[in-house]
Amino acid sequence: MKKLKRRASRLLYVIAAVIIGSGLVYLFTLAGNKMKGPIENLLVKTETAVEKVEQKAILEQREFKRADKLQWFVPYVTTISKLNHPQIMLLGASDNHEKESYESIINLEDSLETTFPLIHIYTAWGSKDEEQFPKLQVNAILELGSIPVITWEPWLSDFDAEDFPGIPKPEDREKNCLLAIANGTYDSYIKKWAAEAKEAKQPMFVRLGHEMNDPYRYPWGPQNNKPVDFIAAWVHVHDIFTRIGATNVIWVWSPHLAYGYYDAFYPGSKYVDYIGVGVLNYGTAVTWSKWWTFDEIFGAHYHELDSLHKPIMITEFGSLGVGGSRTKWFTDALAGIATKYTAVKSIVFYHYSADKTVSNKGLNWYFKDEAVTTKAIKKRISKWNTH
Repeated sequence: MKKLKRRASRLLYVIAAVIIGSGLVYLFTLAGNKMKGPIENLLVKTETAVEKVEQKAILEQREFKRADKLQWFVPYVTTISKLNHPQIMLLGASDNHEKESYESIINLEDSLETTFPLIHIYTAWGSKDEEQFPKLQVNAILELGSIPVITWEPWLSDFDAEDFPGIPKPEDREKNCLLAIANGTYDSYIKKWAAEAKEAKQPMFVRLGHEMNDPYRYPWGPQNNKPVDFIAAWVHVHDIFTRIGATNVIWVWSPHLAYGYYDAFYPGSKYVDYIGVGVLNYGTAVTWSKWWTFDEIFGAHYHELDSLHKPIMITEFGSLGVGGSRTKWFTDALAGIATKYTAVKSIVFYHYSADKTVSNKGLNWYFKDEAVTTKAIKKRISKWNTH
């Protein structure tokens, strides 16, 4: 009966949110540009309120409040030096259904009988509302007792030329895009983002321009930029954050393991706090891949990364189930991390149900409902959950 009441209450919250949102959109349309500012502010405030109500409804369904389970993590949140040198493996996850409630990630936690101190989100650069500092998401993560890992992707095509006079046409912005960042073209955007990150007053990991050595996938790669320009852009952004006082940001430098040339893209120890790498086994789901073990993907590069003397975060950790045993993949990977790869201090599960990054058909990384796989993972991570 209690569960039924909770579900009914939550349904009423959603219905109310839809009605309010539809009414505001109608008013916004009628009012036009003259009322854009006041109504836009009202929309933001309403969205914030609705997200808080929704988050509260989800969390109250748990027997114990999630934040209470992370009391052991409080010393890390209040002392950045502890995050840079953790004495325990810091687990986390990303999920394409996360939004601000993070219900999908909480469901994954339930399956693994753990609580993640880290929650990973992705956000692009640009002038659109969703390309600004992800304040709602960050606040929700902090209220849950975790801290955010933000992959911050410098796509430049969405910037409004009216706000950034002199920038090239969208189709021309990829060429030398990092040099433009280093030269200050997008400083007003970076400064605003940094100021809002500072306002959070809690630590957060920022993974800027990941896989910068991959010449195929992202416009900030070496097909459009020189390695020295990546370093210049990284240092420029880092220095802006420092001047503004956003010292709560922990910087994650994240090359692609397969493409090497790490030294050419490394900004230097002063500007990097963590090494972040994705370790994803695509199995035989795509034509260019085969079944690779964790050791084959990560092990061959470990000593070169470890020589930089930084803690390592597996920022995207996962395996598809096509071409081999996903259960065995996770079992062997987690055992190897514990015994052979001691510089790894954090593992973030990549838990996307419809990943179209490399395939239009949408690849499914979900494993939360696979009893054998979750049991194997639980067995391994329980040895780290000693707090």
